[in-house]
Amino acid sequence: QVQLVESGGGLVQAGGSLRLSCASSGSIERTSVMAWYRQAPGKERELVAAITDSGRTNYVDSVKGRFTISRDSAKNTIYLQMNSLKSDDTAVYYCNHDKSGRNWSGGIFGSWGQGIQVTVSA
Repeated sequence: QVQLVESGGGLVQAGGSLRLSCASSGSIERTSVMAWYRQAPGKERELVAAITDSGRTNYVDSVKGRFTISRDSAKNTIYLQMNSLKSDDTAVYYCNHDKSGRNWSGGIFGSWGQGIQVTVSA
């Protein structure tokens, strides 16, 4: 079982930036996909960005050009650099790992972090 711990959330004004980190422990297979999801109040949890072990990435359309997911395999850590933040980005952000990559296009699979709040003020 992989343990995931997020950090870096908080309150930021619209147009600002934040960087989220997710440190993982346990066995990380080369076939795994690491991802960031988010869930806003009253909405379903949605995929934000995903990254493979080789560095291939996938983003939801609403964050393309603003968010960047990256992976430091030596540290077993992934990051989400969020720029040009909007009020619509306000949500709890979750780190996710699936050893078989089933989460590449979304869906509820694998292991989850505890979540971290990101609030963007107008």
